[in-house]
Amino acid sequence: MDTAAQHTERDRSSDPVGAEDTSDPAKDRRGRSRFALVSRIAEWTPGGRITLTLLVCLLFLLGLGTFVAQPFDIPSGSMEPGLRAGDRVLVDKVAYRSGAGPQRGDVVVFDGTGYFGNADYIKRVIGVGGDHVVCCDQEGRLEVNGRPVDESSFLYPGDNPSDVPFDVVVPEGKLFLLGDHRDGSNDSRQYLGSPGGGMIPVDAVIGRADWVVWPPAHWRNLTRPGAGARVPDAGGAHG
Repeated sequence: MDTAAQHTERDRSSDPVGAEDTSDPAKDRRGRSRFALVSRIAEWTPGGRITLTLLVCLLFLLGLGTFVAQPFDIPSGSMEPGLRAGDRVLVDKVAYRSGAGPQRGDVVVFDGTGYFGNADYIKRVIGVGGDHVVCCDQEGRLEVNGRPVDESSFLYPGDNPSDVPFDVVVPEGKLFLLGDHRDGSNDSRQYLGSPGGGMIPVDAVIGRADWVVWPPAHWRNLTRPGAGARVPDAGGAHG
């Protein structure tokens, strides 16, 4: 008798009819409706679910490239030795959307239309709005806001900081940009006498180059050199 009673109690406790129903019928209907919609779209799409999956992946990649990150092929040797012709970098397109603009030492991709030429370019930020950029001092070094800049970590071996002398103040909202391979770079120095004085608007910047992603042997993170951080603010150089 005791055994039978225990068996009956176990059956009653596991009976789904007596249990509280916590499901949401409306939510279940919405889930089934979405599943049915996907199934109908797959039926209408040539190739069925495989084609639909590929289309979704393609749209995701297009959205990623449009709004978040974009690959950029290095077209020349103007950024050697760090970036070689044929390298591919990944450009962070949201790096400057939080309010902080490009900083000295950043490698940026920008639209040079109307300034350098009708193409996208990649250069290093040397001066930002308000900076006083001079080349060269008595020891042949680049100066920003009166402070010599140590470019040894990225300047092409054997190149001078510049064979073109200049003394400029960067307007607010603009950037002064140079290639790391100064002898082979078309940059702000070549347009000092043109409208805009060789300066590129911050709004023309597409994004910051953060990673070398191709070829695999060149894969690395592009970090900002410490030389720019040691430059004083523009206000401290000329008040």
